[in-house]
Amino acid sequence: MVAMSLEGEYEPSAWDWVRQQVATYEASGGTEGTTLLDTGLPVVVVTMQGRKSGKIRKAPVMRVEQGGQYAIVASKGGDPHHPSWYLNLRDDPEHVRLQDGPQVLDVAVRELEGEERREWWDRAVAAYPPYAEYQAATDRRIPVLLASPRS
Repeated sequence: MVAMSLEGEYEPSAWDWVRQQVATYEASGGTEGTTLLDTGLPVVVVTMQGRKSGKIRKAPVMRVEQGGQYAIVASKGGDPHHPSWYLNLRDDPEHVRLQDGPQVLDVAVRELEGEERREWWDRAVAAYPPYAEYQAATDRRIPVLLASPRS
């Protein structure tokens, strides 16, 4: 598959731990920095274009995979506001890349609703139980997006 074009300057996250994790993940080809901090739970790195800046943005998110598709949960730890990367994905769902260890995939994302959302939410909570606590801590409905590889 030909890699899709994500054009622009990369702007690392303002969050130190995110910036460091993405740098370690990418510098190692996806063999290091593949778990969330000290939890031992796996993460993938999502790359997108900033909707306002036009700059390339990258976010590590919990790895919730089934059948080659990935749930991307916009929890922000139960914060009352969506993570900015969610807004980027919502506004430009077609220009997204996901790295799962050494595997890099061009993906399209879409927000899930109804039964499909419930199924993926349950998978996400099974992979990372704090998601349930995050939902209980906020009035907003935490978005669940599905990333599907482009053929």
